[in-house]
Amino acid sequence: MALKATIYKAELTISDMDRNHYATYPLTIAQHPSETTERMMLRLAVFARHASESLEFSRGLSSEDEPDLWQRSYSNEIELWIELGTPDEKRLRKACGRSQNVILYGYHGNAFDIWWQQNKDKCRRLSNLTVYRLSETLATELQVLCARTMRLQATLQDGNMWLGNDVESIEVTPDLLFSGADQ
Repeated sequence: MALKATIYKAELTISDMDRNHYATYPLTIAQHPSETTERMMLRLAVFARHASESLEFSRGLSSEDEPDLWQRSYSNEIELWIELGTPDEKRLRKACGRSQNVILYGYHGNAFDIWWQQNKDKCRRLSNLTVYRLSETLATELQVLCARTMRLQATLQDGNMWLGNDVESIEVTPDLLFSGADQ
């Protein structure tokens, strides 16, 4: 018998002063049986950083042809493709060919650092790719906010983000490693 996804509900209120975007999103998040709670919470935090009416969670781990999050136009063209972790360089190259913008958030600590050293030259050839590194402890810190039903607030200002509930608040500030747009 196949394992089923665990479903989480989140009411996410965004106050993004950098983009002048203020909204509340009722989200349903499916945690794949092979996905950790930490990774699922990272997907939620990344959603908060890029929130828009058309940004959505994809089938993610359930589909090889979809990212963790994406934003598609009304004509179904992929405007933004967001990956988490340490994907194969060929997957990133394919994503850059399919999407206007691709963002990678690395979070595996030392494993991501090794991946970046091995792949940075190849990644720097992709002009529509941006690569961020999340702190090694962030995934564990975010797990404190996790509940089957969550009410979260995200405040973004000057490139920094604070994600929290009524009790805890966690700073989520990724380090920019590469932006093809700056070349």
